[in-house]
Amino acid sequence: MQPRGTDAIPLPPRPNLEQYRHRAKSLVKACASGDADAVRSWARGWLESLGALHDENRSAEADAVETPRYLKWTEIDREIDAIEKDARSSRLIDGDGDASCTLADAQLFIARLHDFASWPRFVHHLEALERESSPDSAFETAADAVVTGDIARLSSMLRTNPSLSHARSARDHAATLLHYIAANGHEGYRQKTPKNAVDIARVLLDAGAEPDALARMYGYECTPMQMLVSSAHPHIAGLQVALVDILVDYGARPSGVNDDGSPLMTAFRFHYPRAAEALVRRGARVDNVISAAALGRTDLLADWVVDGATLAPDVHLAAVPWPRLKRDARIHLGYALTWAANWGKGDAVELLLQKGVDPNGKDDDATALHFAAAFGHMDIVRLLLAYGASLETLNSYDGTVLDGTLWYAYNGPVKGVDYPAVIRALIDAGARTDVYPEMQHWIDEYLKRG
Repeated sequence: MQPRGTDAIPLPPRPNLEQYRHRAKSLVKACASGDADAVRSWARGWLESLGALHDENRSAEADAVETPRYLKWTEIDREIDAIEKDARSSRLIDGDGDASCTLADAQLFIARLHDFASWPRFVHHLEALERESSPDSAFETAADAVVTGDIARLSSMLRTNPSLSHARSARDHAATLLHYIAANGHEGYRQKTPKNAVDIARVLLDAGAEPDALARMYGYECTPMQMLVSSAHPHIAGLQVALVDILVDYGARPSGVNDDGSPLMTAFRFHYPRAAEALVRRGARVDNVISAAALGRTDLLADWVVDGATLAPDVHLAAVPWPRLKRDARIHLGYALTWAANWGKGDAVELLLQKGVDPNGKDDDATALHFAAAFGHMDIVRLLLAYGASLETLNSYDGTVLDGTLWYAYNGPVKGVDYPAVIRALIDAGARTDVYPEMQHWIDEYLKRG
């Protein structure tokens, strides 16, 4: 088990090292009990106690700026499941509930649940939090101020302690305070975007925060910009583009710290086209067929694509290290077709098909036809079908085009898409309705709505 990262469990409002030592000992007993449910019981007792402490703290600060909330209690069973899974992967317990769990094993397990790489580092952090003047204590208070929008507290802390603008979390990700603006990559219970997030960012940047600082997020070294343009919270708050602008205003490089186009590719990969367009507006280079197709740049594609498997000699291959995105022009062209279809760039789709790009081309998730249907681009659906795209090709979840469209219709309907019309059109085009036993039922139920 690695440190928990975004799934980190929060500390109690006033953490106590002796209580954690006792909790580790009780975990050893639970693991060694032979009772398959003992670790679940241990986890439930811990989470319920933690929740009560946080609720008490929130009540005490009812008139202050809202404090971060840990867990909705409707989700507690899911968290317990996750802890049990982590315990099994860490071999604290085996399939029968038995284990040879040592105290050191239990301590490391608890430390990593809190996103610390080791028990000694966790202990050091707890001891530091007991001193309000310690760097760890100051950083934790400032991080809460960032995510809750407490600009008065943050400004005061930065005036008193300017080094906070460059300080880093003691957790495994080692994020700066500016990374918390992105609401992504750090502990999940702090992933929120306050209404004054742009002002918070300006306060940090004016105090000297490094706009392209790197931190360990999701296995990579990432800047605040990379985290921002892949984050739902600033998008939902309507502040993602404004935050892109302020980061660039203060020196963030729109093409990435390695000049590899990573922010632009990331914005499209996570379905934030307005953030991608903002990056281009602020100077991000469009130098590969994938981003060019997503932007509908047929002028570039016409020069760059030789045929369905070949790019012009001087064309860059995107450098973002996603699993399928290898140094292979055919794969890059599959991504290009898919992303053009995703964002409704019909002219780019048609040009790529005319050049001989495989109509069943796909990215790491699904085919161009999957996305064209899911996002209601019916002109592109018809175009892809005319070039021989298959309705039965599977996405990464083993779903056909019709199945994937049903998922979007039920779970994440895209604004303005007439899903009943899309579903009927796919069926009329020959999509199978018997891929799994319940499929026809879900189709009938959804069409009743329309």
